[in-house]
Amino acid sequence: MRPLIGPFPAWLVPAGLAAFASSMLGGAFAFQYVGGLAPCVLCLYQRYPHAAAIVLGLLALAFVNRIPKVSQWLCVLGGLALLTSAGIGFFHVGVEYLWWEGTAECGATSMPDSLEALKAQLMNQPIVRCTDIAWEMFGISMAGYNFLLSAIAGCVAILLSLPRRT
Repeated sequence: MRPLIGPFPAWLVPAGLAAFASSMLGGAFAFQYVGGLAPCVLCLYQRYPHAAAIVLGLLALAFVNRIPKVSQWLCVLGGLALLTSAGIGFFHVGVEYLWWEGTAECGATSMPDSLEALKAQLMNQPIVRCTDIAWEMFGISMAGYNFLLSAIAGCVAILLSLPRRT
């Protein structure tokens, strides 16, 4: 695999892809299990593409010397997985800042019309609402950082992996 920028070794892009996704997923688990911050459903949805990017990066690493073209396209798919997580993160930021409504699993945002509906809503209420910002730094929430970092890393992985015409 010939990277687009500079004379990097071929294994660097898939290894970087797997390492980045692992650090993002590890950070999410650290915030949850060490920091005690329970994730909402959108937080959980952002984790799945990172797990896919780890697997794709490791597979690309396994093929880097055997079948370089397969390794390149696995890295492109891994970059797309990171962009997927970035997209979910962007949606989550919009929900946190009340720019738009979240999914049905994020918690009800409308008033029920009967006592039975209110009781059902309260009993089915998620533990963590998607509109609650559990942690932020410099005015950016975890979902915001996931959006920014995953978007940059996804674009870099794709740009460095796309086959170039010579």
